[in-house]
Amino acid sequence: MSLSDGIGDFLTRIRNAQLAMHRETRVLFSKVNSSILKILKEEGYILNYEKQESDSIPSLVVQLKYYDKSPVINDIARVSKPGCRYYSKCKDISKAYNGLGIFIISTPKGVMTDYNARRLKVGGEVLCRVF
Repeated sequence: MSLSDGIGDFLTRIRNAQLAMHRETRVLFSKVNSSILKILKEEGYILNYEKQESDSIPSLVVQLKYYDKSPVINDIARVSKPGCRYYSKCKDISKAYNGLGIFIISTPKGVMTDYNARRLKVGGEVLCRVF
């Protein structure tokens, strides 16, 4: 099985698991996916994640977070796609949902939120938005 968009698959697995009210889901391991999960945990969108290996295939097990029986993540979507990459300068990075959500951006200094990218004055590829 080959994936043309690993991040898109990763986000779709999280979105579908939350809609189905699963407590956890398993996603393929990559450094970018791990960095995105680290940000989601720091921002309070997920409970925890850990790396596991089954049949010598590394994966990440994500523990999803709910509040009053509804998912904490209302919307998680890919912004920059393989067919149409979206890059933004630091001064052009907007706030997601008027500051209620976050953009996750891949910069030369690593994967970070839109707030940190503006603070460090770095731009990059806007990977996804989370609300």
